[in-house]
Amino acid sequence: MLFNSIQFLIFFAVVTALFFGLPHRFRWAMLLAASCWFYMAFIPVYLLILVFTIVIDYFAGIAIAGASGTRRRWFLVASIVANVGVLAFFKYYNFLNDNLAHALGLAGVSNPVPFLRIILPIGLSFHTFQAMSYTIEVYRGHHPAERHFGIYALYVMFYPQLVAGPIERPGNLLHQFHARHDFDPARVSDGLKLILWGLFQKVVVADRLAPFVNQVYDRPTQYEGLPLALATFFFAFQIYADFAGYSDIAIGAAQVMGFQLMTNFRRPYFARSIAEFWKRWHISLSTWFRDYLYISLGGNRVAKGRWLLNLMITFVVSGLWHGAKWTFVVWGGLNGLYLVSEIWAHDLWSRFRMGSWPAWLRHSSAALRMPLTFALACLAWVFFRANSTSDALHIVGHLFSGLGGSLSRLHDREFLKANVLLDQGPSEFLCALAVIAGLLAVQVYQERVHQQGGRVRDRLAARPVALRWAVYYVLIAAILFLGAFNRSRQFIYFQF
Repeated sequence: MLFNSIQFLIFFAVVTALFFGLPHRFRWAMLLAASCWFYMAFIPVYLLILVFTIVIDYFAGIAIAGASGTRRRWFLVASIVANVGVLAFFKYYNFLNDNLAHALGLAGVSNPVPFLRIILPIGLSFHTFQAMSYTIEVYRGHHPAERHFGIYALYVMFYPQLVAGPIERPGNLLHQFHARHDFDPARVSDGLKLILWGLFQKVVVADRLAPFVNQVYDRPTQYEGLPLALATFFFAFQIYADFAGYSDIAIGAAQVMGFQLMTNFRRPYFARSIAEFWKRWHISLSTWFRDYLYISLGGNRVAKGRWLLNLMITFVVSGLWHGAKWTFVVWGGLNGLYLVSEIWAHDLWSRFRMGSWPAWLRHSSAALRMPLTFALACLAWVFFRANSTSDALHIVGHLFSGLGGSLSRLHDREFLKANVLLDQGPSEFLCALAVIAGLLAVQVYQERVHQQGGRVRDRLAARPVALRWAVYYVLIAAILFLGAFNRSRQFIYFQF
């Protein structure tokens, strides 16, 4: 069931009404049943996979809490093996088998392992990581084992963030299912505003940009220069608006019922370094890898060479988490290389005592950081979006080919249609530029308000009624008249 569908609108209204209409003691059961229904709307039989991991982790948590010594560790290992085993089978079996076949082929040996027709369960990586965080936190003594099986199952299956996050921790979410949540008009209004903004980002921004990106990235070898650069630029905003839009709808839907989910995005393209970018992008995942992989490897508490290796390992694994393709591995490794290079560059600048440079030179350097960080992110997005490594290498190799000549041919209507408008029409192209500009304008205001310690929704609530409703009507009108509604346009991160 897609957030950008009439079915979800009905589902959300019915579930929310039932939640507040039922006595508190029945709400968890209703939410669990609704979450099962929500997940079964994709592929019903795959609900059994969730049930399997939920049962394993529920009893593992209790066993870990009641054991001592090495037995606790073995219970944790059993839980992790079960979760990673399910993820590895459904997501990586054919990927690993394909690489095995290639390696054996180089040696002149045929691969005896059969390939399987496996459909990846929606959101498997997300709820697997959420389940793993529970058993790890119980093992570390940071959270008690949950004794209520239904509440634990709801922790894994809570429908707003079941498919694409945010990836929650037990310390933030589990206790909220035990607490009573009364109807609060201000909180409900706040959540609905966030849903409205998330829907705008998805159907008006992301889905408006998708045709331009697909046109080029589905046949990249037919293009060079300007169309490749334009499609890559559009994809940067498409994937942001798509995923941030999903997160806002999820957070808003939970907030309407009184549940607080963690912030998942904080205007990442305003970052002035790659390190800052990853503190703003997919925060629930980046902090998961930081807390459970990077720190477990030693973090920065080791020799510098090992520290940089820990960073690279974390980012490569993060890339593999996103998908069973070498393009994702390269994407993760490239981001790791960015961060390692950034650390080296910082050490280099420190030796030159940059603080003693003239103010104009320091300010100029600072002004370049944001566009440079954005450009590096866009370059990495090429590998994330490309259908194969060969396509990605073609795009990177031809990204700047003939740009000068392309600009001189913009007066040619046929060239303009094929290489800039990408056969979408001038009105579609202008609309795409307009929605990006609108998104950036809102984010500039959001960033300024955030730096002042506030929220845009609170600022908006303090404005006159006429102004508030004018903003709401503009957003609703934009969604209705500019939204690219299409049942086939799932959220990009559903594939992970």
